[in-house]
Amino acid sequence: MTTRYREIDLSGLKTVSITERGGLVNVDSFVRADEPGEGLERFLETVPDVLAGADLRGAVEAVGSVVERDGTVVLMMGAHVVKCGLSRLVIDLMERGIVAAVATNGAGAIHDAEIALWGVTSEDVAARLADGTFGACRETADVLNGAARTARDEGLGFGEALGRAIATAGAPHLDASILGRAWELGVPVTVHVALGTDIVHEHASADGGAIGDASLRDFRILAETVAGIDGGAVVNIGSAVILPEVFLKTLAIGRNLGRIRGDFAAVSMDMNEPYRTMMNVVRRPTAQSGMGFALRGRHELLLPLFRGALVRYLSARGKTPDSC
Repeated sequence: MTTRYREIDLSGLKTVSITERGGLVNVDSFVRADEPGEGLERFLETVPDVLAGADLRGAVEAVGSVVERDGTVVLMMGAHVVKCGLSRLVIDLMERGIVAAVATNGAGAIHDAEIALWGVTSEDVAARLADGTFGACRETADVLNGAARTARDEGLGFGEALGRAIATAGAPHLDASILGRAWELGVPVTVHVALGTDIVHEHASADGGAIGDASLRDFRILAETVAGIDGGAVVNIGSAVILPEVFLKTLAIGRNLGRIRGDFAAVSMDMNEPYRTMMNVVRRPTAQSGMGFALRGRHELLLPLFRGALVRYLSARGKTPDSC
């Protein structure tokens, strides 16, 4: 049986090359994860232990104590973490063994792959929407939609298939790819897709069955990680809808199966306090026990500060990069 309604024919879509499209964000602007110095420690000493200052210290200590106990830290992130040039900071947290798993949305995967393979991402939406070429980049669609089909055919998660594709393709900017480096490190990165939200869904190569299969498998992979979050922490950076909703369901699964019985820490980092993030990550999950922190600020300022403070905290307690 087929639908009685007409579907648009995408076979005639006029595509453009990423070399022609370019991007507003270039890999050259991405920060490097240098070792935090004494200057940061002196700066942190000037931050008052009240209001936002107390929240920052509390969040760093909560996550730091999880790492000291070898607990599980799950990092969830929206696409702007990549667009703000912060990928290497996330990679550094994985390399140090601080972050056990990363979850992102479809846009996060797209930006990560474009940076890894071509060094640019984030097209000029307003300009390209006017002539109908917004989202029409053929190389991006080929890579993402191809990874979804591979994931379905081989029984892999979407993030695993895409990370492997990036890592084995000789990507010139692999050091700036969260997905590629995670595959090399054996850290699960899961990609949670809402169909119709990503530019690659515009293309005839998009296979809903493959995308759905791969992304649902990633949901179950993330649920397995979250099931071990007792005494751990979840950090959500900039995802206002998709990942808070995904996390709530994985948490419910873990508690339903009796695998999550204790408390954990929840940290949100965003410019404001989005409803779903506050309800589904910070407040409801920790209502009976645990701790919730909401840190407000721009990613390009707050994440470097948080990461630097966390590394200094662990170093002061003898948790060196090799022992994390």
